[in-house]
Amino acid sequence: MPRRHLRRYQAPEWWPISTKEATWAVRPSPGPHPLGSSLPLAILVRDVLRYAKTLREARYVIGKGLIKVDGVVRRNYKFPVGLMDVIEIVPTGEVYRMVPHPTKFLWPIPIGKEEARYKLCRIENKTMVKGGQIQLNLHDGRNIQLPYEEGSKYSTLDSVLVDLEENRVLDSVRLEVGALGLVVDGRNVGYYGKITEIIQTHIRRMGTAVIVTEDGKEVRTIIDYLFVIGREKPLVTITPPKETTQVQGQ
Repeated sequence: MPRRHLRRYQAPEWWPISTKEATWAVRPSPGPHPLGSSLPLAILVRDVLRYAKTLREARYVIGKGLIKVDGVVRRNYKFPVGLMDVIEIVPTGEVYRMVPHPTKFLWPIPIGKEEARYKLCRIENKTMVKGGQIQLNLHDGRNIQLPYEEGSKYSTLDSVLVDLEENRVLDSVRLEVGALGLVVDGRNVGYYGKITEIIQTHIRRMGTAVIVTEDGKEVRTIIDYLFVIGREKPLVTITPPKETTQVQGQ
């Protein structure tokens, strides 16, 4: 696959673009999310949120600094938008969060303005850094350094609630039985519920977890596809309000 270009038929199947309208698609630039699990900002603006009809218009909107991702203005139309990212439309004040969807894989849902500064991140790795501090490496490429005593209480695959403005941890949830888990990949993507069983293997990420949804459906997935989101209830909004059935412009 070319490194700088992407043909439409090679793009992830869940991208909301037609393979017959044109030859080329926008290839995400290197960033916090990999190509297969992210959406270029231009496609989000044009094909999902429908704030533009053409790529030229989408590039204009983004270049003018009208779109924020995680509280930062992004002017790169190829910027990769991924799981749990917070999207803000500056002129209108609308805010969306990117969450897993059973058929669309990754989709924005509207959230309140007061929730725009909070993001739930999964701990992918922990490293010791200079000064005896522990650095949490999060799923979106974000790094947070903590004193050893505080950082040592977190484990990989746990989730932390991050204040985007101050880049600090506000709360955390352990990956354990009884917590709420959200499936973020695989054939059961988009399902969430209480974790009722965890079967460990010699490779932790390849272990199996069982969740039970609100309607009693039992879902099995590998631990690597599971994202813990809360205890009794999610720490952030992961489902659209009942009165909201569609994204702006659809």
